[in-house]
Amino acid sequence: MILLAFDTCLDKTYIVLREDDKILSSKILESDERNYHSAYLISTITKLLKENNLTPKDIEGIAINIGPGSFTGIRACTTVARVMAQELNIKAVGISSLEILSRAGEDKYVVALDARKNKAYLYDGKLFGAVDLEEVDTIVKNRDIITDDRLFERFKNIGNSVISYQQANFDLGKTLSDIAIERIKTEECDWHKLLPLYIQPPPVTIKK
Repeated sequence: MILLAFDTCLDKTYIVLREDDKILSSKILESDERNYHSAYLISTITKLLKENNLTPKDIEGIAINIGPGSFTGIRACTTVARVMAQELNIKAVGISSLEILSRAGEDKYVVALDARKNKAYLYDGKLFGAVDLEEVDTIVKNRDIITDDRLFERFKNIGNSVISYQQANFDLGKTLSDIAIERIKTEECDWHKLLPLYIQPPPVTIKK
């Protein structure tokens, strides 16, 4: 199976093209001074396909990170995946960023990411949702934690081993594609069901 996996929800864009267990291409994009990293998603997908002598019609499955994360990134990921999957009539699977980070840590860590509003997105094999930070402190105490730069200082004296995914050398694109290969083989993965994971509602700007 030719699988295209991409993630624009976190601090970088991860794009992986693989055939079954073989990684054909892997690309990591960072934001520059002009554009957020997700702005380069479609052009990079096109480039990777061309480098591997493939066309969109060769893709048999799509996998994305559906959040939580950047609201702009979640929308970009989901929209591109749904349009491609519908046009190509192929399977599409969405995986939570919390599950991706947990797998990257070999399922040994509780994942706690900044959710703003004095909350954290919490994951420990199941989705806890957005939890008040004071409660999170109690849950993660003396445990191994994967977090982000915003909460690293808060947790470094609470947890046993604390890692910021933004500083770690995790190959999150490959991890996403690993989970997707497993799911697509056993689940329906209908693109109609591919929806953003908004644990908290997107921010709304009210015009004055």
